Amino acid sequence: MFVIGIGGGTGSGKTTVANKINEIIGKENCVILPMDNYYRDMSHIPFEERKKYNYDHPDMIEHTLMIKHLEDLIKGKSIELPEYDFSQYTRTGTFIKLESKPVIIVEGIFALYYEDLRKFYDLSIFVDAENDVRFIRRLDRDIKERGRTIDGVIEQYLNLVKPMHDAYVEPTKKYADLIIPRGGFNEKAINVVVEFIFKKMAKN
Repeated sequence: MFVIGIGGGTGSGKTTVANKINEIIGKENCVILPMDNYYRDMSHIPFEERKKYNYDHPDMIEHTLMIKHLEDLIKGKSIELPEYDFSQYTRTGTFIKLESKPVIIVEGIFALYYEDLRKFYDLSIFVDAENDVRFIRRLDRDIKERGRTIDGVIEQYLNLVKPMHDAYVEPTKKYADLIIPRGGFNEKAINVVVEFIFKKMAKN
């Protein structure tokens, strides 16, 4: 079993890097555990109140459940991955069954933040990108995929996303074994990671 943690700021290209590694290694050999699915369930709070919470703070991730699921995958068990609706700021109540695979990728902005999660990693990666590039990608994603408005995304970015990135995400770079600049477009770095994984898998 080989566990990889992929962290980095919003819009840095973490998901792209994880998906490219997954494609090259083969989906029969690799499973991605996305941290976005572990945002806390806020269904008990009125919608207008939910919108006011700071979802870019590490306390909003139910990382203890994620650790439990990671432990199950490492033991060869399947898990029920909770689905999350970003337009409603809550879990949907439905689940996706994930099977255990020889390579597990944990991916999310706080993937390198929690010490009790980092201890499972055989390889820690921080995906880096310029602030303006990350903002443009987030703006595009949140409008197209998460039902946000331009003004809402800009306000959230300036008031919450950037301060939280500077306080909680950027400092986790020091825990990375490898820093990948230019995110998913850095094919050389991705190939280096894949070769490293293949070598480790061949030894086991």
